[in-house]
Amino acid sequence: MNNIKNLSLFGVCFAFVVIALGAWTRLVDAGLGCPDWPGCYGFVVFPTDAAEIALAESRFPSFPYDINKAIPEVVHRYFAATLGLIAIFLAYISFKHTNNQRLRWWSLGLLIFICCQGLFGYLTVSLKLLPIIVTGHLFGGFFTLSLFFYIFLKAGNFDILNKMKIPHLKNISLVAMAFLLFQIFLGAWTSTNYASLACVDFPTCQGTFLPEMDFKEGFNFSQEVGPNYLYGLLDNSARVAIHYSHRVSAILVTIVFLILISKLWFSAAAPLASTLGILLLTQISLGIINVVYVLPLYVAIAHNLIAATLLLATLTVNYLAWKK
Repeated sequence: MNNIKNLSLFGVCFAFVVIALGAWTRLVDAGLGCPDWPGCYGFVVFPTDAAEIALAESRFPSFPYDINKAIPEVVHRYFAATLGLIAIFLAYISFKHTNNQRLRWWSLGLLIFICCQGLFGYLTVSLKLLPIIVTGHLFGGFFTLSLFFYIFLKAGNFDILNKMKIPHLKNISLVAMAFLLFQIFLGAWTSTNYASLACVDFPTCQGTFLPEMDFKEGFNFSQEVGPNYLYGLLDNSARVAIHYSHRVSAILVTIVFLILISKLWFSAAAPLASTLGILLLTQISLGIINVVYVLPLYVAIAHNLIAATLLLATLTVNYLAWKK
């Protein structure tokens, strides 16, 4: 069981790295840094010398080669593939060294899901950054992290967590998880549609609290496959609708989490109240900084990572609330 606990914890840490690399790739507009998959311009890694670059551009004349975009894409792919190998080892150990059927099936489910993530990675490139595919791929990264963490919790059987009995918080913890997942989806949809800078002022948006918005176009999930979605195809009012929705949802998430934190504070799981509070405040601050300072790269990456950490903290609360 210790092997499963240690390997799943390593998977959690590695999944954080993959999420950070995915955010980096997206933020530097390197999603099509390699226009093919799984190679890069037909190479195992990426072209380096003049002859290879010339060959690469002859293969994909519509995609001029840029090594500054190829590197983030290739690095992200190889780290994601390594995460898949970790999942394979975890499934193998689960079936080889434990009789715990639940752990076996959770590990197998994780492996299957990561294979689906690989498929979405292929579709991301082949469909030229189709928003709904990219959003699903980004959201799937958070789900992969959560699966590794859940297996870690199940395998660890930690005494300190076993003492935290909070069955009376089942409903509010579940509601908080649902709101947070929706907010993460909105964040992914905002980034996918290049709407992060649709509002560059705060707390107003384009100088008003109620800017012109096109929700129908902004949340059109059935967009047709186009030639290339790099930098987005939506008009300004549609992007504002997406960005504005993300802001309003953040307010709702904050209200729900404040209720959860207040109830946790007077429960056996009181330490988790301060953890959630610090993470929530940090995430709100990073979101505001992203707007005011025009999406600084490392701040935007941190915004993704704190969202992932907040998700794991909320998952822990739900684990304790629903644990039998």
